[in-house]
Amino acid sequence: MMPDLGYAIFIVFACIWILIGVVAVVALLKADDQKLQFGESGLIVAIPIIVPLILALAYQLVRLWI
Repeated sequence: MMPDLGYAIFIVFACIWILIGVVAVVALLKADDQKLQFGESGLIVAIPIIVPLILALAYQLVRLWI
């Protein structure tokens, strides 16, 4: 059980860093009075980054409970 604790702590910190990054980007865009827009090219860049990250975190969470 104790080796899994390291994974749990890693997952929690990863989620915190992701949240901090999202908040920072939104704050930077709002500071310049820009609209939050995500075009097609933005999604093409963001999806390959976000999907594997979410899958890796979800896999580790599932592994903790199985």
